This record gives sequence, structure tokens and C-alpha cells, in this order.
Amino acid sequence: MAEPHDESPTAEIFRFDRSDTLLRKVMESAAVGMCLVGVGGRLIYANRAYETMLGYGQGECLGLEGEALIYAEDRDEVLDQLRDLMIGELGEFRLECRMARRDGSPIWVSASASLLRSEITGNPVYAIVQLLNIEAQKRAEAALAYGEARWNSALDAAQQGVWDADVRADSVYYSRSWKTMRGFDPDEEVDSAKESWLARLHPDDRDRIRATVDLQSTGEDGYGTLEYRERHRDGHYIWILSRGRPIEWDDRGNVLRTVGTDTDITHLKKAEAELAAERERLRVTLQSIGDGVISIDARSRITFMNPTAESMTGWTLAEALGRRLEQVFSIVEEGSGRIATSPVARCLADGEVVFLDEDVVLVGRHAERRDIRSSASPLRAADGTIQGAVLVFQDVTASRALQKQLAHSATHDALTGLPNRLAFERALISVSDEARRDLRTHALCFIDLDRFKPVNDTAGHAAGDALLRHVAQVIRSCCRRQDFAARIGGDEFALLLADCPMSGAERVAQKLVDAIAAIEFHWDDKVYRIGASVGVTAITSRLANPAELMNEADAACYAAKAGGRSRVMLYEAA
Repeated sequence: MAEPHDESPTAEIFRFDRSDTLLRKVMESAAVGMCLVGVGGRLIYANRAYETMLGYGQGECLGLEGEALIYAEDRDEVLDQLRDLMIGELGEFRLECRMARRDGSPIWVSASASLLRSEITGNPVYAIVQLLNIEAQKRAEAALAYGEARWNSALDAAQQGVWDADVRADSVYYSRSWKTMRGFDPDEEVDSAKESWLARLHPDDRDRIRATVDLQSTGEDGYGTLEYRERHRDGHYIWILSRGRPIEWDDRGNVLRTVGTDTDITHLKKAEAELAAERERLRVTLQSIGDGVISIDARSRITFMNPTAESMTGWTLAEALGRRLEQVFSIVEEGSGRIATSPVARCLADGEVVFLDEDVVLVGRHAERRDIRSSASPLRAADGTIQGAVLVFQDVTASRALQKQLAHSATHDALTGLPNRLAFERALISVSDEARRDLRTHALCFIDLDRFKPVNDTAGHAAGDALLRHVAQVIRSCCRRQDFAARIGGDEFALLLADCPMSGAERVAQKLVDAIAAIEFHWDDKVYRIGASVGVTAITSRLANPAELMNEADAACYAAKAGGRSRVMLYEAA
């Protein structure tokens, strides 16, 4: 291969010798971006893959300063490596960095470089640099990190400690919640040896757990759940409920990896012990049990109430005696508010135990409302005749509230509070069916933020999260009450406009674009501005396939971005 002049900072453009025809063809047709950098720092050769990767036309890279092609935030690190290469401190180097496309946007690459010296003088002639596009890999890594952060946050919020035992590495991973549950610092390294863990167990539990923990690791039935006491960092013992099972095996069926969760059930164990002691002391009476208990005779008139029932109904035993049950125990359906059927009526009629697990609300004497679960059991005489029934009911207000909260979390984005992609897809299916069935016209808007990534890159993810929350509020403020806004991806949102023609949808979309463009986001004494590109498509009887509707809106949004960003594009115009 020919050697360019290497002493001038404006080195000649590299030319292949005739004898290097095969090498030239190989380099020019390679899928990997390749270039030669002269000792003066300028590009003296670049193959087509290199030019295409960075958005340059053929030959446009030649003569450019190499450092100008490196993304500003990564430039110092790459130049340090290249400088060490040129002076001989490195034989070659490989790193991941961002290059700058012609339009200034970054692209992640895996870069490797080596130095070619003159066969005559031994001086450096040029550096051979190869670039491999790893954008897809970086996006996948970011998505994986986001997913892991989301699940870790969910587990932390639920106070579930996660452990992951890997036989191959002879190590156990402990989550932050697992550590804090036991009084360890969240970032502290905890000895994962089995004997170290067993040493922290209560002496009365140690032998039992030692004998059964290996059975949990094998997945044997009946041993997936363990309860034991473990010493807290400050010296007291806490009760742990540990659930685990194997998730990886080798070819011979041996367990390689077991994963599980630990829950601090100290408060539950304490409650169990206290209740057991109370029941043992007062087992001849129902005065102290935690459930509401009402006894009625065969005519459904009250003969007994325990204190819990008095508290929940607002009636004392003296006031309730002889009254019909429905006067004291008033229950309604949660959704409709209609009077619900008492389980006692069916119990007396059928002579069987009846459970009422539907969502019903007990309305107290003073209008207090409690979600309850109840059951009724018949009271029989020695000859089998029904003499009455016992109604037992529990206040499940907290657990039902938690169920509703979990149901809400499953369909809403934890960061912005907007419905998530799953909820949006369901809503899109519903309005698509409605458009086809009732010949109504709706609109779908696909919203993609512009210039959002620099906020994350420069200000950090906390700033990005705060900005996304603000954008969600702006989107809500631009919508009608009957419209449906959702966050469907990182910086992507969607909007369903009910009974809205395309002209109206275009106005709403432009309102969104203007409102988002007007945001002045302040973070660490800096002001950031973003924009939004919106694609709009109509939901009519002509097309009711949700997937195709999303493709149309996405295509229109892509056209909006291609047309200069921060604008609205209708699918018909796209």
C-alpha cells in the first residue's frame, strides 16, 4: 500500500497502489466502517460504510479533522487513546463511544484502532480505525435497564426482598430491600455463604431450616415456602416468609439457579401470637375475636353481637337485641348501591354455609361505610332442625383498596400517572369496534417528543423523568374529559379523541405541539426546550384494525419528524 506524506498536518489523501487492488476492494465493500487517520489528525481515507454510517456522501469525509467526527462528550476520551496510540504507548485500542453524524446527532459505535508504521523510518504513518454500529445494542441495554429499574421499584414498594442463588458462581445476589429488611446498608456487601446465613437464624429454627432449605432449592413440592426467624442487624429477630423456586437446570436436571422473595412477616406473626393467646384465654366467649359476629334465631332476629360487630354496625347489643338482621346489618352493592342479599337468608333457606365474597359495603348506623367479606353458618339442634344462624364478617376495606391500587398500577404508567400501553391498546380496540359498529368517527394521535434525549444525556434521568411528568400534565390540559391520553413508550404518548373529525383532531394536535414547545424546563440553573411531532389518523368504519391504525399514526408522526419536527402531520397528507 502507498504511504501518504506523514509530516504535514494537511496530509495527502491516501491512494492505493495498483498491487493493492484486492485490498482496496475488500475495504471499500466491507460492511464495517473503516478509515485511515494521518499523523496530523485528518482523514486520508474512508470507505463507503464509514461515510454512510456518519451520513456523508462519497468522498466528503476526506481531509476532515478526525476529532470533529467524534461526539463532543466522548471526544477527550477517544483523543487520549488515539494520542497514546500515535506515540507508541498503546499497540491498539478498542472502546465504545459516540461519533457525530453529519447533522450533529450522535451514533454509538464500537471503535478499534491500530497504528501502521513506515517500513523504512519506523515512524507512524497512519492509524487504521474500524467502526461497528451498536445503536441497536445500546437501545436494548437502555430498555433492559429501564425494565429492571421498574420491577425493582415495584418490588421495593411492595417491601419484597429478592434473592438469586447461582450454584455455578457459588454466590447469592441480594436486593436492596432484602438488605434493608435485615438492617444492612443497601449498598453493603453481605456474605452469601449458606453457613453465614444459617448462623443468623434463631437457634430454634436453624436445624429445621438447614434440613429443608436444600429441598426448596430443588423445587420439591411442599418446600417452596419457608418461615423462620432471622437476627436483625441491631440484635432482635424478625420473622421471614421466604418463597423460592429453581429457574435454571443443567442437562442432567441439576438445579443451577434459584430465585425467590423474602417478606418481613414479623407484624403478622405478632398478630397471630396475640390472637392465639387471647382466644386461648377467652375461648369460651366470642367477646374478643377480631371478626364481627352476629347470631340470629330462625326468624332472623338478633340474639347476640360481639364488640367488633357493635363497632362496625354502630349498634350496641342492647339496642340490637330482638331487631331483624337487615335493620342492623345493612349491606349494599358497591357499584350500583342497590341493597345486597344477606348470606343469612340463603343459609336459613338451604341449611348450608354461605359465603359472600362479592364487593359489598356495610353501611353503619351513622353512615360509615366499610368493604366487608362475610359468611353465614346454620345453627342446628340435636335433631338437625335449624334454630338460627351465625353471621361472621370482616372489614376488608384496606385489602380491597390495595387490590384496586394494584389494578390501577397494572394499567397506568408509574412515572406520569397516565394510562399505560396495555390500557391504551384496550381503549383503541374499544373505539375501533365502536367506529365500525356505530359508524362514528374518532381520531388517533401519536406524539413523539423532539430533543428529549439531550435532557436525559446532559441533565440526567431524574430531570428526564420530571420533564416527562410535566409533559403528561400538559397533554392532559389540552384534552377534553372524554379523550384518552396514555404514555406508550419512553418519550412517546398517544391520544384518542372521541367523536372528533380530522379537522378538529388537527387543531387539538397543533395545540399540543404549541403547548409542549412553550415548556421552559428549568434544571440545575439551565433551561431546556423540547418539542413534539404528532401524527394523526382517523378511526372510522373504513379501518377498524388497531394495529393498522397505530401504523398509520406512527407513519404520519415519522413524516412530521422528517418534515422538520415540532409539527402535525395527518395520515392523508403523509
